[in-house]
Amino acid sequence: MSSASPSPRLPAAVALSGAVVVGMMTAIQARINGELGLRLDDGLVAAAISFGSGLLLLIALSAALPAGRRGFRALVSGVRERSIPWWMLAGGAAGALTVATQGLAVAVIGVSLFTVGVVAGQTVNGLVLDRAGYGPAGVVAVTVPRLIGGALALVAVGVSLQGDVLQRIPLWMLLLPLVAGVGIAWQQATNGRLRQRVGTPLTATLVNFIGGTILLFAAAVVSVLWRGAPDVVPTEPWLYVGGAIGVFYIFLSAALVVHTGVLLLGLGTVAGQLLTALVIDVVWPASSGPGWAVELLMVTVALASVVVAAAPWRARRARS
Repeated sequence: MSSASPSPRLPAAVALSGAVVVGMMTAIQARINGELGLRLDDGLVAAAISFGSGLLLLIALSAALPAGRRGFRALVSGVRERSIPWWMLAGGAAGALTVATQGLAVAVIGVSLFTVGVVAGQTVNGLVLDRAGYGPAGVVAVTVPRLIGGALALVAVGVSLQGDVLQRIPLWMLLLPLVAGVGIAWQQATNGRLRQRVGTPLTATLVNFIGGTILLFAAAVVSVLWRGAPDVVPTEPWLYVGGAIGVFYIFLSAALVVHTGVLLLGLGTVAGQLLTALVIDVVWPASSGPGWAVELLMVTVALASVVVAAAPWRARRARS
């Protein structure tokens, strides 16, 4: 089965703006899932609820929309003919890890600190994946401006650890977002390649949610057997929209990565995440966040990383 024909390139400003929207949605989802995990006193159960609700929405959309039905047929055919390898179906594992990390840590460390940990892993792995040509855009040059942009993103991570953060927060809560960021970069590239094979980001997102839901429900069952079921189930509807938000941003990521490459999609996402995270943490602070002054400095440095990395990309696109 041949892959779908390449789609026309989006203008650089449009593609980068879409990446910023992905980041905004990621930050909002992180705070919602973190609060649900806090209310349930079980981050894994919260993550399973979030992913499971997203899967139900995707099944309905895939059945109702012609593109979804075509994409699912292409998926089944590709798996049967082995033109879609098994690793293209594994993006849900990274999504499951990200949502589980949100449920376990965000209510304690805050969205900003969660985000800068993700930034570190996402930036480093984005450089590696682009250089290796793993993403659907093929080999993307790791130029000096891209390296500087990645380094600035890592400086933002260093800023987040000022003060007594390491004394107030368990080390595993700081390491989980880092690992999740590595997974997110790989997930975006993998979902982008699957999207090329099935012809629609809707089906790529569906595959992501099927795999993630299976993993998270298994983890939630183990958690309930070990710790017991949550004592109280919150009734506020907004606590259960994290899955729908995840559907939106994973769908958009799969559609955009072919236009941006893995690193630039990650940097645009970082900008949206940090701007939104700053607003959320100022209005709705977490118990162990670093404080608004440190968060403002983090945002400024991270935004500078996006500007530095994106400017030469825009120039190249303008000449092509």
